Amino acid sequence: MKIYGTTKGGAESKKDWGVAFGGAAATTAVRGVIGGGLDSTTYSNVMDFFTIDTTGDAEDFGDLTARRALAGLADATRGCCGGGYISSASDIIDYVTIDTTGNASDFGDLTQARNALGGLANATRGCFCGGDIGGTPGSVTTIDYITIDTTGNASDFGDLTVDRWGVAGLADATRGVICGGSEESTRTNIMDYITIDTTGNASDFGDLTTQFSNTSACADTTRGCIAGGSSTATTYLNNIDYITIDTTGNGTDFGDLTVARNQLAGLAA
Repeated sequence: MKIYGTTKGGAESKKDWGVAFGGAAATTAVRGVIGGGLDSTTYSNVMDFFTIDTTGDAEDFGDLTARRALAGLADATRGCCGGGYISSASDIIDYVTIDTTGNASDFGDLTQARNALGGLANATRGCFCGGDIGGTPGSVTTIDYITIDTTGNASDFGDLTVDRWGVAGLADATRGVICGGSEESTRTNIMDYITIDTTGNASDFGDLTTQFSNTSACADTTRGCIAGGSSTATTYLNNIDYITIDTTGNGTDFGDLTVARNQLAGLAA
């Protein structure tokens, strides 16, 4: 499991890779790619990559459309980044071939422009979940889906059980789980789940150990981990919860991150 994000000043992340906070991650079984975010006051177009089963600094991958608070997902070949914030909420979806390097290409558009959304995928389909469209109320229940190895606009999948932004997504081959977030200004401990290869509204999965948003998540074929985030605008967390994806139930304490941080990105081989 790899977790990247920002401490209160962002310095922890910036010494390791080119994104301060609010970036997105996508991965194959070998390589992880992280891109976008806000570097100080500048929206970043930087994508970095690293080999997951080694240690060491990230390397430059290429550029994507500069924005923060976007969501990432991937199949075994291609990574997609959707939504985000530029001067307003964005409907952009970019894609890359993860095992190569180079700039991202246009995939299509979300059904609704939004930022602070979550992404999850299996080997065929990706879903972009929740988010903030701006305004009051701004948080939405929207779930979009794409077929990852094609290009084209996203389609409507269904709705979350509760509108919220700052969510994190994780998945196994069958089920996706959407974790945490804020219902407007109120942090939640909600987890929803969907069956990725169907369409329809999400169902209740259980509760996280605490109420938080701007978290990250990652998973293998069995277990998902949800880490970091914020419980208030100024309180960053080092929590890690875990769940067994093909069951339902509440999150369990896994341990702690090395440092509390917010608006982070997670990935796993």
